Amino acid sequence: MTMYPKIILKKGKEESLKRFHPWVFSGAIQHLPQQMEEGDVVVVCNSEGKFVAVGHYQVGSIAVRVLSFRDVAIDESFWQSRLKSALTMRQTIGIADNPENNTYRLVHGEGDLLPGLVIDVYGKTAVMQAHSVGMHCSRHDIAQALVAVMGSRIENIYYKSETTLPFKAELGQENGFIYGGSDDNTAVENGLKFYVDWLKGQKTGFFVDQRENRALLEHYAKGRKVLNMFCYTGGFSFYAMRGGALKVHSVDSSAKAIELTKRNVALNFPGDGRHEAYCEDAFKFLDQLGNQYDLIILDPPAFAKHRAALHNALKGYIRLNAKAFEKIESGGVLFTFSCSQVVTKENFRNAVFTAAAQAGRKVRILHQLHQPADHPVNIYHPEGEYLKGLVLYVE
Repeated sequence: MTMYPKIILKKGKEESLKRFHPWVFSGAIQHLPQQMEEGDVVVVCNSEGKFVAVGHYQVGSIAVRVLSFRDVAIDESFWQSRLKSALTMRQTIGIADNPENNTYRLVHGEGDLLPGLVIDVYGKTAVMQAHSVGMHCSRHDIAQALVAVMGSRIENIYYKSETTLPFKAELGQENGFIYGGSDDNTAVENGLKFYVDWLKGQKTGFFVDQRENRALLEHYAKGRKVLNMFCYTGGFSFYAMRGGALKVHSVDSSAKAIELTKRNVALNFPGDGRHEAYCEDAFKFLDQLGNQYDLIILDPPAFAKHRAALHNALKGYIRLNAKAFEKIESGGVLFTFSCSQVVTKENFRNAVFTAAAQAGRKVRILHQLHQPADHPVNIYHPEGEYLKGLVLYVE
């Protein structure tokens, strides 16, 4: 057995690990070794002391995030092997090494058997984000392995975990380049250019997970009057414009997001008068609306970060969608999303159903949407399926 600190589980508590679920909850632990710090690699053993898994230890409800169910050393060879596997999968689905698209997620946490780690690629820059103390502690080893695996594909690695690590861990870390360095923050998605705000932006600087849904929206945009709510950096907006929309209005409560949306639209459609942007609260903007749009996108930030907030989140989705159903023109198309992990597909669909009923509109489901293939769901970790979307025809 590898020489890492050993955590002993209570009798029978290894059952979920036998089914390859990658989390050990604190309540399942019988014994924690004294010589152990948050972020350490640990061996998880059953109540009889037999090896079950190896992973990162962290204070909190999820006490261990499993890196391997085999007794292996978490070393350079391990990191390279996992990153190679992630890259091979992106090559298989045709998203990596595509000249029309240099933007994709290379590592998606549990979906790539690397819980607590996210890596997005934007051109020659990889943006790395740790969601666990263990991945933060391993960041330089991961960066070294990433350079070895990606070769000439990347020249820079930007580390962006200031807001994703637990505050109580007091890691005092700052965002910044840990390999290379570049002022070029433009990237390409399906032939469209955009600026990535990896310095101060949400997530890693762009919502990579909506790429395929933006492409679908482009298909519906021709001749339509489009409203993009919660536009962030304007992704849906410039796809709608390429699709031939008559007008596109982008709305976000963040002045910084609106500025970036304007820059991204100008990058692809300089001087195009079809686009206008508004810095406004979403509900306030919808309240003031007349019936002037026949294609509306609702892509709000997560209304529920944890299960305790689920009830209020569902009320929020009902209120938001009901308002859109009231305002959208007859024959309109609504793209509506939830990125809250605790909101199930059924929860979300019921909320939208309730909103449609409240508004008294006839509504048909055209598409049921989800996260793209470069955000894979580990079959043993169904919690990883977080993005839900519906495309609706409103009579």
